[in-house]
Amino acid sequence: MSDLFAPAQPAAPLAERLRPKHIDEVIGQSHLLGAGKPLRLAFESGKLHSMILWGPPGVGKTTLARLMASAFDAEFVPLSAVLSGVKDIREAIAQAGLTLQQSGRHTILFVDEVHRFNKSQQDAFLPFVEQGLVTFIGATTENPSFELNNALLSRAQVYVLQSLSDVELGALLERAQQVALQGLNFDAAARERIIGYADGDARRLLNVLEQLHTAAQAAKVTGVTIEFLDATLAQKLRRFDKGGEAFYDQISALHKSVRGSHPDAALYWLVRMLDGGADPRYLARRIVRMAWEDIGLADPRAMQLCNDAAATYERLGSPEGELALAQAVLYLAVAAKSNAGYVAYNAARAFVAQDKSREVPLHLRNAPTKLMKQLDYGKGYRYAHDETDGYAAGENYFPDDMQEVSFYQPSGRGLEAKIAEKLTHLRELDTVAKKKI
Repeated sequence: MSDLFAPAQPAAPLAERLRPKHIDEVIGQSHLLGAGKPLRLAFESGKLHSMILWGPPGVGKTTLARLMASAFDAEFVPLSAVLSGVKDIREAIAQAGLTLQQSGRHTILFVDEVHRFNKSQQDAFLPFVEQGLVTFIGATTENPSFELNNALLSRAQVYVLQSLSDVELGALLERAQQVALQGLNFDAAARERIIGYADGDARRLLNVLEQLHTAAQAAKVTGVTIEFLDATLAQKLRRFDKGGEAFYDQISALHKSVRGSHPDAALYWLVRMLDGGADPRYLARRIVRMAWEDIGLADPRAMQLCNDAAATYERLGSPEGELALAQAVLYLAVAAKSNAGYVAYNAARAFVAQDKSREVPLHLRNAPTKLMKQLDYGKGYRYAHDETDGYAAGENYFPDDMQEVSFYQPSGRGLEAKIAEKLTHLRELDTVAKKKI
C-alpha cells in the first residue's frame, strides 16, 4: 500500500523524459552518428577511448557521454568544471579505483564545461587517463585548441557537434508531442516561431515547449498560435556567448562583409550581434577600427563618420543610437577600400623593430639654442613652403646611413588614386633634382 503522506515526486523535466536511451534515438549529429561515421564506429568498436565533445549548448554532448557509458556498461561519474576542483577530481578517481576493484566495471569520467578548468586541473586527469583507470570525456562550448592544454588534447579525440537544423528541431518537436504533449497542437506559424526561438538548441526547444504546455493547460487551450506565443513567452535572445567563439566568428563575418563591399551582409551581421546582446559600444569601436584598417586614405570621411556614429550612440543610447552604427557600417561597406596605410604602418614597425637606432640627420634637428646652431643643428634645412610648388625636391628625410624605403604604396582607389598621382609626381621631381647635384 502506498504511503498517503509521502511527498509527491516532481515530474521530470521534458528534456529528461525525452533523453535518448540508444544512439539510434539521437536527433542530429548525423555526420558523427550515421553509418560508418566516427562516433557510430566508436560505439560499435567495443573499445572505449577518451574524447572531447565540442559544440554549442543543447546539441547532445551530455547525452552522448551517458549513452557511451550505457553501451559499454561503464560507471558514469559526472563533474562540472564550474563547481569542481582538484579535490573533486581526486575523489572521482578514488571512486573509479574502488568501482574497478569491487565490481570490475570501468569508469567514464565526464567533465562538463571542461574549458573552465585551469592547466593544473586539466593536468590532474592525465596520469589516470594514461593508466587506463578512467576514460575521460570532456564537453566544451569553446574551441579546444585555445582552451585545453596540449597534453590533454593529445590523449583525447575531438568530435565537433553541430547545432540542430530546423528539420531536426521539427522532428524533436513532433517527438515531444507524441511523448508528453498529447492534445496540444501548433499552427504552422507558431511552429516556425518556436523553432526559431530554439536557435539550434534542443534543450531550449524542449524548455519552451514545456513552458507553453503549462500555459496552455492553465488557459485551457489546445491550439498554440502566434498570438498565444507572444502572450506567453518573454523575448528570447538568440544563442550568443559574448565572450566565446560565436561572438568572434560573428564579428569576423561583419568585418569581412565590410571589407568585401557587401552592405546587406554587413548589416545582417551587425543586427545579428545586436540582437544577440553584443555591447553596441564594442561594436562602435570595431567599426572605427574597420574604417582605419580597410578604408584608410581611400576615403578619409569614413573615419569621421564612424567616430560620429560612436558619439551618437553615446548620446542617444539604444535603440536609437544603433541606427547610427548601422549607417556607419553601410557607408564602410560601399566606400572605396584600401589597406595601404595599415600595411605601411606594419611594415614600418617591423623594419624599426629589427633595425639599429640611427641618428637624426643634422639638417633635420631642432636648434633652439645658440650652442645647437654652432653644432650645425638644422643647418642646410630647406623650408618646403619657400620652395617651388611647396616641395623641397631631392631633400632627404631619412637617417644619413639609411637607404630610402617605400613603406606606403597607395592603392589607386578613391582618394588614394589622387595621392598616388601626387607621390609619383614628387618622386619625379626628386629624380630630376638629384641628377643636378
